[in-house]
Amino acid sequence: MIVARLTAGLLLLVSPAFAQEAPPPAAQIAGAVVAAPEDRRAGAKVLGWDAAGKMVTLREGSNDQVCLADNPAVAGFNVACYHKDLDAFMARGRELTAQGITDDKQRDSIRWKEVDDKKLPLPREGRMLAITTGKSFDAATGTIEDSYSRWVIYVPYATGESTGLGTKNVPGMPWLMDGGTAGAHIMISPLRPKQ
Repeated sequence: MIVARLTAGLLLLVSPAFAQEAPPPAAQIAGAVVAAPEDRRAGAKVLGWDAAGKMVTLREGSNDQVCLADNPAVAGFNVACYHKDLDAFMARGRELTAQGITDDKQRDSIRWKEVDDKKLPLPREGRMLAITTGKSFDAATGTIEDSYSRWVIYVPYATGESTGLGTKNVPGMPWLMDGGTAGAHIMISPLRPKQ
C-alpha cells in the first residue's frame, strides 16, 4: 500500500471501540505537536480523544497549525499536523470514515469529486501535512521510540510537468502522487535510519 494512503487511513481512523484509555489531554497535546514545525507548536490547535474514543478539541489554536493526537486504539505512535486551510478536507475524510467508508481510494475519490464540484474547499497553493510515527511516545521526556517523520504538500491539480517532479516513488526522493487530481500532493519521505 502506498505510504500516503496508509497514513491518511490512520489519520482518519475514528474507533468506536477504544482499546486503551486515552492519555490525559496534556500528554496527548505534547505528543500531537511534535509533528508541527517547532516555531508553531505552542499555538497549534490540537484534536485528541476523550474517554469514549470520540475525537474532541483538546486545545484551541492561535496559528495556522491543526494537530491530531495519537489514537490510543491503534498500535504504535502516529501523529500529524497540517495547515488549517486543509481542515475541511481532513475533517471530511474523518466524516467519511465514521460513515464506514474505510477504503482509502474510495474516500479519496469522494473528496476529490467534491473539490472538483466546488463543494469542498481545498486551497490551490501548497499546504503541508506532517506525520511523525514511532513505536511509542513518552510525554514526560518528549521522546519517541523509533521516530520517523515525513511530509506531504498538497498541490491540487499539479502534474509532473508543472512541478518538475517525478511521479514514481523513488526511496528518499520527493515525488508527485495523484498528479492532475484534486488530491495531487508532493511526498517527501526520507530514508529511514538503519537500525
